[in-house]
Amino acid sequence: MKLDLALIKQQGEFFFDVSFGVEGKRLGIFGPSGSGKTTLMHMLAGLVRPDHGRIALDDEVLFDNDQGIDLPPEKRRIGVVFQHAHLFPHMGVEQNLLYGYKRTPKNERKIDPEALIEVLGLRPLLDRGVNTLSGGERQRVAIGRTVLSCPRLILLDEPLTGLDEKLKYQIIPYLKRVFTEFGIPFLLISHSLNEMRLMTDQVLAMDDGSLVDQTTAEALALERLGSSKTGYINLLELSDPKEHDGLFHYAWGDEEIVIVAGGKTEGTAMFELSSKDVTLFKRDPEATSARNMLHCRVSALFESGNRVGVELDCGGGKSLVSQVVGEAARDLGLEKGSPIVAVIKASSFRRLY
Repeated sequence: MKLDLALIKQQGEFFFDVSFGVEGKRLGIFGPSGSGKTTLMHMLAGLVRPDHGRIALDDEVLFDNDQGIDLPPEKRRIGVVFQHAHLFPHMGVEQNLLYGYKRTPKNERKIDPEALIEVLGLRPLLDRGVNTLSGGERQRVAIGRTVLSCPRLILLDEPLTGLDEKLKYQIIPYLKRVFTEFGIPFLLISHSLNEMRLMTDQVLAMDDGSLVDQTTAEALALERLGSSKTGYINLLELSDPKEHDGLFHYAWGDEEIVIVAGGKTEGTAMFELSSKDVTLFKRDPEATSARNMLHCRVSALFESGNRVGVELDCGGGKSLVSQVVGEAARDLGLEKGSPIVAVIKASSFRRLY
């Protein structure tokens, strides 16, 4: 998918002026509330008319003020999943799912409803009314309805914001599965860096109606290490644990990770670990209550606010980020290539899904 745009829009005192060109299938728009993310989405979808500018999707012009082109939403073939599911209350789950599909010309129907129902785990819900569904179930139906309309691009407007943390991280694997399986490009709009890191390859960072960076979610997370209350969040995908004495042991590269909040699961599980919870030692401590002592090497150092970020190569292609104050970095003699022991409590890991 190739998207090129240059748009200007005045809304009261808010002035929007953004231009960019981007290619890819997993894109993100990141920024705080009021930065212009939703304004951009509405103009892309044809729900709000720009004052001036141009939008081209895969070299087809959707809007061009100078040429007098402004395709209506139904001709843009851009699907939208809103923060709130907006299901039709007078229809059941199956009717909602197939609403857009039945209105899509047969030659444009590229997705098998049965296959999508399986991927989203919706079969047990098909005969139910939408008012009986939980928040997470409603959002899965909304996602399915949009995908079955067979759009060439899907806009996800803060689709997880209204859900609690548990439901949010239950939905993300479904989302990843859908877009991997059916290959539909998407643009995720969010103010959550974790959502961006789990879902996207490229990120357009916005603030106050302007584009401030075109980067990756990983780079944004590293930049914010020093200013974030939670530090940098390491994301670890682990599988096939062995349980011993109430703890779960996961193979991880050349090392083993021991976790309290693990669990037996098919496939993989995702855990988060703050850089604040990775303590560094020059050598193995003689005695510690922490169950994880990982032998690593420093691969990079960077400053972020009044903190020093320490990127660690833990072997087997695995890495972590720790953070220390400048004095600690000097006391430990940290430099690229330094051997270091990363010590982590088994209780410091939080399971996301």
